[in-house]
Formats: sequence, structure tokens, C-alpha cells
Amino acid sequence: MKVAAFFFLIALFLITATCCLAGPDDILGVWTTEDNDAKVEINKCGSKYCAYIVWLDQPVYPTDAKNGIPGTPMLDHNNPSPDMRKRPLLGLQIFSDFEFTESNVWNGGTIYNSDNGKNYKGKIRLVSPQKLELRGFIGLSFLGRTTVWSRQNAL
Repeated sequence: MKVAAFFFLIALFLITATCCLAGPDDILGVWTTEDNDAKVEINKCGSKYCAYIVWLDQPVYPTDAKNGIPGTPMLDHNNPSPDMRKRPLLGLQIFSDFEFTESNVWNGGTIYNSDNGKNYKGKIRLVSPQKLELRGFIGLSFLGRTTVWSRQNAL
């Protein structure tokens, strides 16, 4: 009986350990942002990973908009470069150059925050097949902010 229990525990440990190890492409797909106001598609861009906004809760300026023409596509109006302020948010690349560095972790990329027009260093961690932690920071990782995205099964 003890032998059977021992093998059961070993099997349970192996199943648990392997279920949570992510492969390089396990972050590919569409993810919903923490605030549910956008959907972002993570793709491979060469040998690295990048992401684009593919859906917005509010894709056009509302009738009471102060920073855009009502009914026109939302633009990247917080970008520090005047030329880039004309880019639509829908389709905008918001992160690039991430590399799979270890199980469940992608590093080395940059994250663009259209809310303030700034770029940050980034780290991505796949918490589960359905949850992704995205951390943006300046300099050291502990000087940043983490947001949690949920996998979108269908657009």
C-alpha cells in the first residue's frame, strides 16, 4: 500500500510540474487587458515576440471628446513624437523584441504605453495557460507595474 501511495505521489508531482512549464510559443494568441478595454494579439516577429492591439472597447472618439474628432478612430495622441500622434490605436504595436528566456518567462522586450506615450523595459510571465503577467519598468524590475491579462478564446 505504501509503495502504491509513493508512486501515486510521484505521478502527481510529475503531472503538476510539467503542466505549468511553458514553451516558447505558449503566449501566442489574443489576450484581454486587465481593464477589459482592449484585446491584444501576441505574435512571433522573426524569432522574437511582439503584440498589436486588435480590439478596443471604444475604437472611436465619443461625442464629447476633447482630444479627437467624435466618430473618428482613437489616435495615439499621447505619443511624444508629433508625427506618431496620428497613428490609430487599433492595430498599434504595443510591445516588441521579447525572447523566451526560461520556462514561463519572456524578457528583453519593450512595452509601449499609449496612455502616457512612454516605452518601458518589460518582462512577461505565463502564470497559467489562461493568465499572463506583463511587467513594465524603468531600469530595475522592482521599479515598475504589473498587469494581468486573460487569454481570449475567440475574438
